[in-house]
Amino acid sequence: MKISFIGGGNMAGALIAGLANKLTPGANIHVVDPNAAALQSLRTQFGVTTAQDFGQALADCEVIVLAVKPDKMREVLAALQPFLSGQLLLSIAAGIRIADLSRWANGHQAVVRAMPNTPALIGQGITGLVAMPAVSQAQREVADQILTAVGATVWLEDENLIDAVTAVSGSGPAYVFYFIEAMQQAAQELGLSAEQGIALAKATFAGASQLAVRSSEPVSLLRERVTSKGGTTYAALTSMEESGVKPLIVKAVKAAAARGKSLGDELGRD
Repeated sequence: MKISFIGGGNMAGALIAGLANKLTPGANIHVVDPNAAALQSLRTQFGVTTAQDFGQALADCEVIVLAVKPDKMREVLAALQPFLSGQLLLSIAAGIRIADLSRWANGHQAVVRAMPNTPALIGQGITGLVAMPAVSQAQREVADQILTAVGATVWLEDENLIDAVTAVSGSGPAYVFYFIEAMQQAAQELGLSAEQGIALAKATFAGASQLAVRSSEPVSLLRERVTSKGGTTYAALTSMEESGVKPLIVKAVKAAAARGKSLGDELGRD
């Protein structure tokens, strides 16, 4: 399989790391980016071919991964049009809807939109995907193979749900980091050093997350097992309930989803 990446940033690099010499030889991966230093790094690490401008390699590949900033996508697709035939376009840019991607690519119909998250950088990501009706089963499988190289995938039939995926998993790592920061702050205020606090918070999150992943039981039951009535955990959770922490988290995630929708409106506006 020959794959081209438009953009060689962090997320593209994570995908290339998962693909090169695994799903396909590094020499079958082509990267286009104006940043010469980024291209040199990718060539050295993975044996990919690179260019700072579009060229024949794009026309010869089966998949083009669009890994550019959302505000650059329209001009990138306009410049890409001469090289398009039957390739699968796989966009990992936030906010831009499939109809706009297709329209900017002169009506190209083989388009998949994906929303990965930053744990893909360590092969622990999860990605929501949605495809245009014209995307073949074989092309869906190819898109899935590319994204499962860096984690799990969830396919959606309704593109509107991508905003929910963005809010829950796309933005979700930031919520986790925010909570870890709060735990570290509490640890310091209770007398622990900053190093001790962050070590305890990180290990607790990592361990609890893996317990939730590996257990077949509901997370609510796992929580209840740690919470003895009248104990220390009970005191903490009671304080959170009284402060309305859970409704505030739900409200925050919904705010992220609403912003995702408005971004789609703004970026797709003529």
